[in-house]
Amino acid sequence: MADKKVFVYGASGYTGRLICEYLREFNVPFVAAGRNEEKLTESMTSHVAGIETADYEVRTAEHSVEGLTELFSDASVVLNTVGPFSKWGGTVVEAALAVGAHYTDTSGEQDWLITCDEQYGADFAAKGLLLSPGTAQMYTTGEIAAELCLEKPGLDTLDIAVFWGGSPTIASTQTILINAATSVANHLFQNAYAPFDPTQGLVPLVVPGQHELALSLPWGGTSHPVWFRHDPRVANCKAQGGLFDTALMNGVPQIVAAALEATKDMTEEDRDAALTATAAQVMDHMPPRENPRINKSLDSVHASGPLGRAHCVIYGNSNYKQTGLLQAYTAYSLLQQRPRRTGFASACQAFGHRELLGVMQSFGLVMEPVLTVEG
Repeated sequence: MADKKVFVYGASGYTGRLICEYLREFNVPFVAAGRNEEKLTESMTSHVAGIETADYEVRTAEHSVEGLTELFSDASVVLNTVGPFSKWGGTVVEAALAVGAHYTDTSGEQDWLITCDEQYGADFAAKGLLLSPGTAQMYTTGEIAAELCLEKPGLDTLDIAVFWGGSPTIASTQTILINAATSVANHLFQNAYAPFDPTQGLVPLVVPGQHELALSLPWGGTSHPVWFRHDPRVANCKAQGGLFDTALMNGVPQIVAAALEATKDMTEEDRDAALTATAAQVMDHMPPRENPRINKSLDSVHASGPLGRAHCVIYGNSNYKQTGLLQAYTAYSLLQQRPRRTGFASACQAFGHRELLGVMQSFGLVMEPVLTVEG
């Protein structure tokens, strides 16, 4: 069996399984890692398509820097799916850094990305390693659309909308509630973080391809303002997101507000436990495998400048499959060559937006972008 240099931490979860599935398609040997061997083994054998032809093994460790450092001792790439990342991610990042492994994750927690940038980015860069949180459909596909717009010089403002069909996983629901309780959602205004108005509520957006307005939320601010914070082309960046399901979107602010009110006087530990319990009431089971006729995605970016405009729309399907593919491809690429950028960097900055677009198109997950440019 080939050496296994890619570790999928949290492989038993919904997204972890999909990452393993695409690693198999790239013919990359991997370690399915986590804390529970029985759960990992059951997930691999029962829920990963084509697992009988994969070269993999299961390994476990306690969630501590020491335990994970030992687990990752022979790793070149760590793909982390264990969230909320602001709570659990630091341990994994420190272990990856200790063994000299590249790190990516599926987070969309803006405060976690800022932490990665400010606390860990320089250390990863010093070792020639990539630190790329937020490599996922909800963020990377929209970033690809933004980068296509920015190929026109002179545009400095990004207005990003991300929508998807279906429902979030158990882990995503927990992250949404806990992150809403502990962090501020920021957009980028004149190269500095500026908080969204916490009282703004749902915002209707015009969505390309349909007559009905869609409802959106800042969704924690998303990853985009953090990635473009260090991009000299971009001074302003605001992102909103939502589900195509209007009824579900109407219920999200009420659920979050009620949870925050109920936990406002609790200790951090008690609050997190209460929010986790609330999340379980909203979503307590694994969603079914994605159906491309139902689980659609749409990423729309308006880019503007003093004398120019560009608009890019990317229609796709199977949101979590997009994430699984993006994660697997980053590992596949990192095993063969250095990324374009080390330290803290987005997937597009590290691997190229057109390259990532081509990969997703080759697997039938996104259409050819619809790009219009004026000025």
